[in-house]
Amino acid sequence: MAFKRSSVRFRLAPPNSLLAMLGFSAFALVACQSTPDTQPVAYPQPVAEPQPAPTAVAAPAPVPSNSAALDQTVAVVPPAKGVPAKYAAFSGIWAGQLNGMYDGKLAVLTVSQGGQVTVSYAWGDLADNKPGVADGSGRIAGNTLKLGRLPNGADITATMPSPGTLSVTYALAGQTYTGAFVRVSQ
Repeated sequence: MAFKRSSVRFRLAPPNSLLAMLGFSAFALVACQSTPDTQPVAYPQPVAEPQPAPTAVAAPAPVPSNSAALDQTVAVVPPAKGVPAKYAAFSGIWAGQLNGMYDGKLAVLTVSQGGQVTVSYAWGDLADNKPGVADGSGRIAGNTLKLGRLPNGADITATMPSPGTLSVTYALAGQTYTGAFVRVSQ
């Protein structure tokens, strides 16, 4: 098959008309990408059947700002089956007052077979200290839980004289505070 040379000739447009065409094309492209001035049509929502009023549930009493408050995410992990009962007895959240006036809460979060513990301790106004929370670890020996120094500089010892009660000693900045704590939750 033989090809013939075409007699069609192409001619370029003058430079001014090319610029005009490019400008019009850019304008058309931008116009297509802009958002419309009209608002979307709102369709009416179906009306729900009337529901009975929810039963009133008493909200927890607010914690005074100078009280000890543990973080809401604190979770006590129940001791494993192999943990001796004398160690497992420390597990849970304990609350009380030091020197009869300073709120404290001790959450014994984990207890291992060897008596190692992780804790979270919350205090309210305590002398010159504002309320706060510190996490720490320690060890149970006999009926006494001794924590390592907390990040706020406090040293805490908790002795269990009888099941469900702790005698807590809290030492900070040369001052020693003591008090009885009771288990408030497992």
